[in-house]
Amino acid sequence: MACTINLESLLAGCAADSFDAGIRIDTELEPLAGPGGPVKPAVYEGGTYQEDRRWACPDDQEPTLVIVIDNVPSQANRLEEAIRRHREAVQVPELVLDLSDMSNLPAHLPRRLSSLEFPHRNADAYLRDALLEGGDFMKTDLGQSIFGATAQTCGPLMAWFPQALLYGFWQSHLGKKRQNTKHARAWVSEIIGWKPAATNTRVLGLKGDSLNLNIDEPITSDPDDRLIWGFGSADQADGGRKDKLSEIGHGQVPFMGDEATAAAVSFSRVTQRATVSFAQLRRVALGAGYSADADAAARAVLVALGLHAHELAFGRGFALRSGADLRPSNTAVTWLGSDGDTPRSMDGSNATASLLRDAANHAKSTGVPLDGWGEPPLILKPKENLRKAILKSWPDLPD
Repeated sequence: MACTINLESLLAGCAADSFDAGIRIDTELEPLAGPGGPVKPAVYEGGTYQEDRRWACPDDQEPTLVIVIDNVPSQANRLEEAIRRHREAVQVPELVLDLSDMSNLPAHLPRRLSSLEFPHRNADAYLRDALLEGGDFMKTDLGQSIFGATAQTCGPLMAWFPQALLYGFWQSHLGKKRQNTKHARAWVSEIIGWKPAATNTRVLGLKGDSLNLNIDEPITSDPDDRLIWGFGSADQADGGRKDKLSEIGHGQVPFMGDEATAAAVSFSRVTQRATVSFAQLRRVALGAGYSADADAAARAVLVALGLHAHELAFGRGFALRSGADLRPSNTAVTWLGSDGDTPRSMDGSNATASLLRDAANHAKSTGVPLDGWGEPPLILKPKENLRKAILKSWPDLPD
């Protein structure tokens, strides 16, 4: 039986003098419809999939055609979302941009934006354009420490944005003369479908209409608010434009040719591979005044956080998008050691949660700054320029 990954092995693997390479998690996935059942890959501009060719086995004569069902950045976002959903139990730090007083926002938009949702993590514009207790967040000691942190002086990120050290960040929106720090992701995960039965299948259909409304006369409607529409100049919507009846949801509309959406695909296999690189994490250091033991302890926390996030997000049946519901059927965890690769076990989310707690407690004992861990979310408010941008994007509409 494979040994369970424990804190002792993480500390040894993450030490500066370690020659261990990392951990690999290989999972066979099965659609809910069963092997070969159709799965909807991510669709990009022009209705295309991310196609590739991969070597299924080094001995193969030719690479195999695959479609990337869920790519690396998307997987990172799903892992962060799993952490956010379980944030109270995981105890990771969180900053929240509070928009609850902006009553104009439509119901489908969030009233709170979590730092575990920020597209650019610690480098995000929502964080840059925020207020903390009425003051410019960027000018506070906390804001300056977070925006000034690097992978080699990562204390503020361990304290408030550990996910950035695991999944990567790039300070690219502060201007050419300001800091443009980059840190490559240490955790890489991807789901691919092997040997697609087809790559250009479309969903053909017809949007029906019980009354079969069908007129040639154009209408006018406001594209921002199609509650208001009419015929001719007398009924023109204020600020409206000429439209077809089908544009406001009436009439029968066929979906054919290029207008038809890309369909789900049948694959011979669907697999997920996740890796965490100890080599990349060995670039992470707390900076002056911290010991090598504290650096190793911080890296161990990041690995434990990644393992737990993986279990939360993908350790049971999960839904990527409509038509892409998958469940793990077999998982192999491999420790990529300096003396050879060995099978390991994660033993489920309870075990990874315990590992993360142990790693965090040990890190505290070595002096790793974990200020935001286990604390209530830090509440931010939008600055006036951001508030105006939100109001211009989502103005109040008449009842």
